Amino acid sequence: MSSSLSHIHPNIHIRNIQPSDNPELALIVRNTLTEFGANVPGTVFFDPTTDALFELFQTPKSAYFVAEADGKLLGGGGIYPTEGLPDGICELVKMYLLPEARGIGLGRMLMERCLETARNNGFQQIYLETLPELNLAVKVYEKFGFEYLSAPLGDTKHFGCGLWMLKRL
Repeated sequence: MSSSLSHIHPNIHIRNIQPSDNPELALIVRNTLTEFGANVPGTVFFDPTTDALFELFQTPKSAYFVAEADGKLLGGGGIYPTEGLPDGICELVKMYLLPEARGIGLGRMLMERCLETARNNGFQQIYLETLPELNLAVKVYEKFGFEYLSAPLGDTKHFGCGLWMLKRL
């Protein structure tokens, strides 16, 4: 993957999450939600797993990828077999980037990695929950072919999210 990112920044690479990434990723997630006014109850802002992403993503068929350049984490995103989702569907989760890492194609690269991994893990569809406040991310999801749902799927416990989307893989 790093070679395809070289047009963005020669030192950016995408890798699997490591235990040492937890504190920095939690900060990126919470700062992003705060930046967009989405630091509300029922979101990952208050989810205790946000502080232990490495441990969370040891779950079978899950994966979390971080983007880094010159030793600095720029953000990440992953897939997760969320409880209560129908068979064959995983969730796109915790896709957050630092402000300086947005708009350069990095989100697209993380999304492609997540979609490819979901397919390789046997999923037929990928689901996500988000907030209207994260309108820049919503536009990316639309470009990738995610379609709006009228109600949530599964039991994510994130009752603060008001937009639900699904994509066939």
